[in-house]
Amino acid sequence: MASLRVTDLPAAEAVLVPTETVPETPIIRGVDFAKGCDLDAIMGAMLTSGFQATALGQAIDEVNRMINWRLEDDPVPANADPAHADPAFRAATRTKIYLGYTSNLISAGVREQIRWLVQNQMVDVIVTTAGGIEEDFIKCMGHTYVGDFNLKGKELRAQGLNRIGNMLVPNSNYCLFEDWIMPLLDDMLEEQKTQGTVWTPSKMIARLGAAIDHPDSVYYWAARHGIPVFCPAITDGSIGDMLFFHSYRNPGLVVDVVGDIRAINDSAMRAAPRRTGMIILGGGVPKHHINNANLMRNGADFAVLLNTAQEFDGSDSGAKPDEAISWGKIKPDARPVKVCGDATILLPLLLSQTFVKFWGKRDALRGAAAAGGDAAGGGRRQRSSRRGSSSSSRSSRCRSRRRRKQLAAAAA
Repeated sequence: MASLRVTDLPAAEAVLVPTETVPETPIIRGVDFAKGCDLDAIMGAMLTSGFQATALGQAIDEVNRMINWRLEDDPVPANADPAHADPAFRAATRTKIYLGYTSNLISAGVREQIRWLVQNQMVDVIVTTAGGIEEDFIKCMGHTYVGDFNLKGKELRAQGLNRIGNMLVPNSNYCLFEDWIMPLLDDMLEEQKTQGTVWTPSKMIARLGAAIDHPDSVYYWAARHGIPVFCPAITDGSIGDMLFFHSYRNPGLVVDVVGDIRAINDSAMRAAPRRTGMIILGGGVPKHHINNANLMRNGADFAVLLNTAQEFDGSDSGAKPDEAISWGKIKPDARPVKVCGDATILLPLLLSQTFVKFWGKRDALRGAAAAGGDAAGGGRRQRSSRRGSSSSSRSSRCRSRRRRKQLAAAAA
């Protein structure tokens, strides 16, 4: 039967065109507070709530796919490296996760969630901007305060306060940062001169992370765990100001960005047999830098983007994931998700249903199953041992009775 054409219907019947097929998709239904109120119930209803709630639900599913994947889920290729065919290796090999975020999120409370991810080694590679580096260190020296989007810049300038959206950072914080970083830049220059050290932005960040020695710092934990932090726009912030001042005060320090582009691209190219996943908060340099690194391996396998940018102006920040597929930065068969919204709201909700719940759960279940098997085997061995002991005791008693009979017969 040919499909119905609306133009063939009389005007009166065309108002409500007959439904030929019903979508085979979930029914729209939101959380029902008559059944109680808890975070899991609210988040569980996101997928079927529509609009950006549905997009958030899809992002949760995609991140869980990302963190739960293991190499053992894929068939062993005929030409696989023998080491990669080993079952234990395949069970332990997980997705290599790239985390990117803009500086404003470190200035905001998202810093604590990013620090938690890094502290627990849940991500493998980080990309951010200069402000995303320095604001982390500055928060170890002085506080950022709640402000208001409508505060007047002229008045704040007179008070020595800097506004980041509806947050305020005192100028004194940057003075403390300068006092802290300048001696470290002196040390780096001395190492460059005496030891031939080639400083890249990632090496510089690792040195600063080790020096801050503060458990609230994202980069303290990154340095401690050897997680590389790339910042191709390292000069575009207060760190850039410090490098500028230092170039007059004690000239000669060189920071090599070429070494880092090689390092991040190599990290993606050499990721196999691991899959790669991208979690990108905001747009700009971090978004493109991670995408471009994954181009070098024919695209990422998983991708979740949280940002407020739109694509109508052609910016990379606002581009939908499908545009990245056209460039080869995300694999054609991937299921990437973009959620349009503020990451300060979206990220804690996303983490509550992904990393918080499921990170390491698959490995833990495997370990528990193995321990259960060992315990059962141990129980069988113990029972066998007891049976063996009983048999040995019975044999010994029988030999003793025979020996007594023999002695009695001899005595007679």
